[in-house]
Formats: sequence, structure tokens, C-alpha cells
Amino acid sequence: MATATDTRLLGKSIKRREDPRFITGRGNYTDDLKLPGMTYAAFVRSPHAHAKIGKIDLTQAKAHPGVVAIFTGKDLTGVNSLPCGWLLPELKVPPHPPLAVDTARYVGDPVAVVIAETQDAALDAAEKVKVDWNVRPAVTATAKAAEKGASQIHEVAPANVAFKWQIGDAAAVDAAFKTAAVTVKKRIVNQRLVANAMEPRACVARFDAATGDLTLWVTSQNPHVHRLLMTAFVLGIPEHKVRVIAPDVGGGFGSKIFLYNEETVCSWATRQIKRPIRWTSTRREAFQTDAHGRDHVSDAELALSRDGKILGLRVKTIANLGAYLSTFAPAVPTYLYGTLLNGVYEMGAIHCDVTGVFTNTTPVDAYRGAGRPEAAYLVERMIEVAAVALKMDVAEQEELHPEVRARLPDEGGAHVRQRQLRRRLRQAARHAGLSQDPRGAGGGAQAGQADRRRLLDLHRGLLDRALQGRRLARRPGRPL
Repeated sequence: MATATDTRLLGKSIKRREDPRFITGRGNYTDDLKLPGMTYAAFVRSPHAHAKIGKIDLTQAKAHPGVVAIFTGKDLTGVNSLPCGWLLPELKVPPHPPLAVDTARYVGDPVAVVIAETQDAALDAAEKVKVDWNVRPAVTATAKAAEKGASQIHEVAPANVAFKWQIGDAAAVDAAFKTAAVTVKKRIVNQRLVANAMEPRACVARFDAATGDLTLWVTSQNPHVHRLLMTAFVLGIPEHKVRVIAPDVGGGFGSKIFLYNEETVCSWATRQIKRPIRWTSTRREAFQTDAHGRDHVSDAELALSRDGKILGLRVKTIANLGAYLSTFAPAVPTYLYGTLLNGVYEMGAIHCDVTGVFTNTTPVDAYRGAGRPEAAYLVERMIEVAAVALKMDVAEQEELHPEVRARLPDEGGAHVRQRQLRRRLRQAARHAGLSQDPRGAGGGAQAGQADRRRLLDLHRGLLDRALQGRRLARRPGRPL
């Protein structure tokens, strides 16, 4: 008689299956692929953050040994703009050509592609492409993008504003501030960052002239998104005629979900030259063109009672979207950010106002948590500022919120409950040999300061651990 086996995974140590081949050099990456008749692509990119594109002289580049073809943006007839996959009401969506045609809008914006028999030949020929640049004023600072006098980046987005979005109860927050015993305010900058995956982006595109089928090998975290967006929205190829394969990706953390210029251009070009094309990013290109993360400038205000209860939170954020709208960019500073601003605290009311702006910088999109880390950082910084204003240890501020509930009406929808924060915090203090009073009672002022710093580090880690075991109760009809 067969006996049931325990197949539960929660709480067990799971052996990783993929490690042996990776640590023994047997990974299978896109750049490892070899196909008969392979050609190699190199992109000519803008060295300027904002510039009009004048004449592009290809004479010397075409004469370079080994060059198969060179294309500019004007050659890509019938190719549509790269799409934005997440729309907001009144969102301004500017054209995003795979190869810039008349204006380059960030350093690294591609304007031409050189295809050659070898990678070295493609790179050498790309250096011989001569572009007449008419450099224009650029705006790169998030907080200055929408200011009067800032350089206009897209005609469809006056004052460089892509959208204005809000969530929460502004009237309730205003009322909370009127009755608050203590209010604190702080400007919080969540800096831009580069994803910097272990393996850079790469693609191989092959067109079969006999069947009309296109196969794309690409470093994608979601090949279905790549196929859908590229076929239905950009190249106009029937989806059943395209196969997208994602070999070992080599790290991504979000930056390899999106549809990029390079795989789109290579997929179009392989149909023109009837040969496979490979492109592999250099590390410099990765820094310039992989979607960046974060880049928020926020003015946050917290209203509190004298005993430290949070009555209201008001947040105004300027979110930098870069020069173009990446695939899911509008979702990150809105629904993935504003809905999480309660953090692990019970708050009387919350209101969040977000302005998304265009700048002459690399497009910004989802990276490692995508909006959630920005929200958590803002809330935790404000809790620390509030604790200082109240002359209260931040750990004591924690203990005022043993059970946490989100208070974003209607649009929010997620309840976060955690009943053991207080007990875990005290356990940590005891195991660390800290004073039972987080302010260092009996240990002198210096001991208290040292204890507070150590306990603060512990409480941050404990919150991370506690939230891993949280229970999310979904309201009927409300999205998480």
C-alpha cells in the first residue's frame, strides 16, 4: 500500500538545482549561441543628453571591411514606436522609435546600427559613422524637470509632465494636520541607480525566409511579453510566426523584463539581410541603456499625537521617468508605490500625490521591488524623523503599532497584519545584551546612545523578517 509523503516546501531547506552547471562553466547564455551565417551588430549612440540629429554620413563606415549593412532610423519604415504597457488616465505617451530619427534625448540613445561579419568589424565601422549633432539644452535633475524654463523634451508633454496621479483622502489628511500636536516634514531623495546584471543584455535574431518564421533568443525575464509587444505593437508580425527563447538570463532583477530598442532593431534587420544577427551589450552600454531604477524626490509630512500615534501622512513625489516611457514605467511610482505608503504602521489617513516627469536621462522602470522599496524607505525615514521630534526612541515608535492596517481607501486594498513586532523587538534587545529600556536607563547617556544605534539596526532587520511572514488579507473586489 502506497504511503503519503510529506511534500510541503515551507520551512524546508531546498537544494538549488541550477548551481552545478553555473559554477562549472556550463551555463547556456545568449552570447554562447552560434548559428551558421551569423553576423554581428554594433549601435551608434548619442554622446549627448539632448541633440538634434543632422546629416548622418555612412560613407566611411560602409567601406570598412566586413560590413554587411548599416541602417538608420529613417530606414525603419513600417516599424512602430516601442509601446508603454501600463497606461494611466491622461498619460502623455511620446513616440519612442527603436532608432532615433530627428532627436536624441539621452546619452546612449541609438541612432544607427552597423551589421558586419565579425564583432570587431562592426565596432570599428560604427566608430566611422559621422553624425552632425546640434546640441540642445538638457534637463537631467528630477526636481527641475517641470520648472519654468526647463528644456522641452517632447511636444506631447508640456512642461515635461507625463502624468499627475494621486491616491488617498486629502481632506482627512488636512484635518489630521490641523489637530496634530506634532508635525514633521522632510525632503527625501531616493537616488537613481543602475541595475548592473551579472550578464549584460544580448539577443540573436534569425529570420527563415522559407517559412517566414522569426526566432529571437534574448536575455528576457518574460519572453511572452517580448513576443507580444514586439509582434502586435512594433513590427506587425503575426504572433504565431515568432518564437522568443530565453536561455540563461544571467541576472536581471526587473531590468530584463522590458522590450528594448536593440532586440527590436535586430529582429527587423534580420528580415532585411536574411542572416542571423547577434548583439551583446558592453558594460558601458548597459550603464547607459538598461532601464534604471528609483529616482524619486519626495516631500513628506507626518502628523502625530503627543504620544506618538500617527494621525496623517502627506506625500508629494516627483518621479523621474527618463527620456521615454519604458514598458511598465508608469506603474512603479503610482500603484506600486502610493498604495504601500502605510508601511507597517497604523495611520489615520494618507494622501499621496505623484508627478511623473520626463528628463534627458536613461528611461526608468521596475527594479528590485519596483516602488515598494521607495515607499518603505520614505516611511521609515519619516518614522525616524518623528521619533527625534517626539524625543522618543524609534523602537518605542514601533511599539505603538503592534497591529498594522493599511488606510488607503478604495484604491489601496491591501491589509497587512503582523502581531509580533513588539515581542520580536524585545527579544532582539535581550539577545543583543541591550538595556531593557531602549533609551539606556541606568547605563548613562553614552550607553543609551550606543544602545539606540544598535537597536535601530536590529529593528530594521526584524521588520524585514517579520514582513516575510506577514498575512495579506485581500478586500473583496480590491486589487493587491
